[in-house]
Amino acid sequence: MAVMETTRSAAQTAVKAQPPAQRKRDWGIYATHAALIVIIAFMALPLLYALLLSTFTQAEAFTYPPRLVPGSDLAQNVRTLFDRHFGQQLLNTVFIALIVVTAKTTLSLLAGLAFVYFRFPGKWILFFFVLLTLLMPTEIIIVPLFNFVADLGWGNTFFALTVPFFASATGSFLFRQHFSNIPGELAEAAQLDGAGPLRFLWSVLVPMSWNVVGAMAVIQFIYMWNQYLWPVLIMNSPEKKVVQQGVRDALQVGAQTDFGPVMAAAVIASIPPLLVFVLLQKQFMSGFALTRDK
Repeated sequence: MAVMETTRSAAQTAVKAQPPAQRKRDWGIYATHAALIVIIAFMALPLLYALLLSTFTQAEAFTYPPRLVPGSDLAQNVRTLFDRHFGQQLLNTVFIALIVVTAKTTLSLLAGLAFVYFRFPGKWILFFFVLLTLLMPTEIIIVPLFNFVADLGWGNTFFALTVPFFASATGSFLFRQHFSNIPGELAEAAQLDGAGPLRFLWSVLVPMSWNVVGAMAVIQFIYMWNQYLWPVLIMNSPEKKVVQQGVRDALQVGAQTDFGPVMAAAVIASIPPLLVFVLLQKQFMSGFALTRDK
């Protein structure tokens, strides 16, 4: 007891000994943390409510006042959802996203290599037009792209969901800026050693670019995961649809919306991109903070 009293007295003395400015700064930190917790909780409310609704039956979802405790129908809602090809649609979207991310990253690396280390006529004009495509929303090219894909006979195939998205102006710009920050002496040394452009890219640039590759992968995976308009136009077979179409189809079943399966679909559909972001968070954050010293 004597030891405890001595420790408590020492702690109180230490607190009293703190200067007013230090105590004020500590209270400011506590207030900031409390405000951030409130903001995060407020932003998480829609997701938490969706998770809550995914456990309800149709009757429980329409009760008033709304229930604030979980139901017991989550397993049935998930089973109903996967009976509608939702599992296959998840696999389709993962497959499409991985194919597009791999192709986009590869082509963006090659574009960045060309724009930085090659000299050819009209390079800056071509780079300007690449950047100009960033200002063109997808809706502008939907009709000509649909006609082009239809003329190739790619309607209702995975080619239509992957090949049109292989090129990326964002990725080309990202790798061009990154390669511009790498010392040019490395390219000269590689050339003296007899390394060709592709060998220089694979052996020197790629190992120095994993953070940018990770950032690119996160951006493009989430972009492809959230595709809805183009798949609706080009894909009709239930077993070939993507996950966002599956969420929409869950909303349209029956005369009255069954919010249990719908919210279960929304929660399940948000898990893969969340996992990708968590796994590549460090690379994503570092990919936009590159300097010449790195």
